[in-house]
Amino acid sequence: MLASLPLSVSMGDNNGVNGDLNANLRCQSTGDPQLDKAVDQWLTWDKNRRTRAQVEALVAAGRREDLRTRLCSRMSFGTAGLRAPMGAGFNRINDLTVIQSTQGLYSYLSRYFPDFSSRGVVLGFDTRGQEESGCSSQRLAKLAAAVMLSRDVPVHLFSTFVPTPYVPYAVKKLGAAAGVMITASHNPKEDNGYKVYWCNGAQISSPHDKEILQSIEEQLEPWSASCWEEELVERCSLRTDPLTQINSCYMDELTSLCFHRDQNRSCPLKFVHSSFHGVGHAFVQQAFHAFGFAPPIPVPEQKDPDPNFSSVRCPNPEEGESVLELSLLLAERENACIVLATDPDADRLAVAEKSDGCGWKVFTGNELAALLGWWMFFNWKEAHPVPADTQKVYMLATTVSSKILQAFARIEGFHYEETLPGFKWIGNRIHELSKTGNSVIFAFEESIGFLCGSMVPEKDGVSSAVVVAEMAAYLHNKKLSLKQQLHNIYQTYGHHVSKTSYVICNDPPTIQKIFSRIRNFDGDASYPKTCGGVRIVHIRDVTTGYDSSQPDCRSNGIVATLRTSGTEPKIKYYTEYCAAPGNSEASRLEEELGKITTALLDEFLEPERNNLIRRRV
Repeated sequence: MLASLPLSVSMGDNNGVNGDLNANLRCQSTGDPQLDKAVDQWLTWDKNRRTRAQVEALVAAGRREDLRTRLCSRMSFGTAGLRAPMGAGFNRINDLTVIQSTQGLYSYLSRYFPDFSSRGVVLGFDTRGQEESGCSSQRLAKLAAAVMLSRDVPVHLFSTFVPTPYVPYAVKKLGAAAGVMITASHNPKEDNGYKVYWCNGAQISSPHDKEILQSIEEQLEPWSASCWEEELVERCSLRTDPLTQINSCYMDELTSLCFHRDQNRSCPLKFVHSSFHGVGHAFVQQAFHAFGFAPPIPVPEQKDPDPNFSSVRCPNPEEGESVLELSLLLAERENACIVLATDPDADRLAVAEKSDGCGWKVFTGNELAALLGWWMFFNWKEAHPVPADTQKVYMLATTVSSKILQAFARIEGFHYEETLPGFKWIGNRIHELSKTGNSVIFAFEESIGFLCGSMVPEKDGVSSAVVVAEMAAYLHNKKLSLKQQLHNIYQTYGHHVSKTSYVICNDPPTIQKIFSRIRNFDGDASYPKTCGGVRIVHIRDVTTGYDSSQPDCRSNGIVATLRTSGTEPKIKYYTEYCAAPGNSEASRLEEELGKITTALLDEFLEPERNNLIRRRV
């Protein structure tokens, strides 16, 4: 059992967002001297009229708890950088906190890299925006650029929205010291984020994250008026636009993942693509062209940027059929058999396939990983027939993901490793392995995050989409569907049946109470011994460091994981039945897994007792 508790669209010109720093500096007292100090500090530093007005309105309404929540704590780096709702407050994403974060980042980078003033930084942004707080990802990226430019640091700022993987790709390609992507990926429309990449292209991890946070704390007051000038990027010679160069290099390098271009040109299959109101449409179209395919059919209601994500109840394609409705309807009308959906920042990919009879099969992240892992090794082996070559080949997965790649590795002879949850751990491990001449040909996390090859050390929905298309086209020529090939994989390597879901908990103390109870389930420092009447043989607690595993402990049987999300108020749970090759009673495996999953939820999380909100299906 794994438990961890991590801390955790352009709108034109500034539209009158920036105001007089000293206007209405003081407002009425809240009655709490410490809170008054925080309010005064905010109003002294913030030059965004809209977020200033939000704080003033909360003070006038006497909403002290709301003010404390916003002003008396700060954001911390989680599994995807800084991420929070947009709006006024030191623990929200807004003009001031982005300026503060960038000042701290500058301070740390200038100490760490002697050549920082020549290497510079890469900045990108997605299509998010919130009119009531005057925030858009583009504006926030320009303010981050202004901070760097005010210190004479070169800035490679993309001129338009790009997929998240483009930022780490550009960091490596341009030799930049770091990169920042303004995005909240698939989070609700109210959120935004500040994702930092190191010079190796991987997301920052310890100790850099902690030291950058310390630097931010030491640089809270905006340095100068220049930091608020988003127009600075238009007139400063130190700013360059890397879009054309990076897009061209990315699409050229992407063809290294194309193995059957001649077949692609004559592919009879039709594909539908949804970009979920985000950045993906144009980039996926170009990727299909690079592979020799006709362009996928876009979902018209979802192909253009919309920060309100108007046509979906939530902008996360991982939610499955309920959020893919428009895509599936279009596919039915167009007689397309494959639906591809990238999330708003195009780093994740969901896939659905038309079933033989009726309806659609929406693949889980673990099922797609089985298919993509098989596909990448199948094509690698075609090009490397010497068995000894596998000693330099790796596949990676996060510890909460399916063990199917481990089953591949046992039989095929390549290496398999697990990392902690979050692609930042995968990205950094890819970098370490590359330094010793090893090659990572596939990596994934179960939350539909995939990396085929290692051209960018980050999950990539654009490359994954076109790789899935080529795999589907190849299998179609062999009279096979994706679902049929998945069955073939399980026959060879063993069935891996998994369930992944979550409950929502908006009260952090309740989360702490739940995990404390699990850690003292049968008395002090005594973890549970059974779940649903089944004996627990191994418990691993990443937060405390406890691990009851033995050497060579193989994952045959049921593996269950509990963890908190690093980006949303969720407790996630994962279960998987890992069967040996030849055990093909899928229905029995699913039944047994269902019982254990229900017991895990009811016995350990106690949703009703703890007022947890179950996932809507």
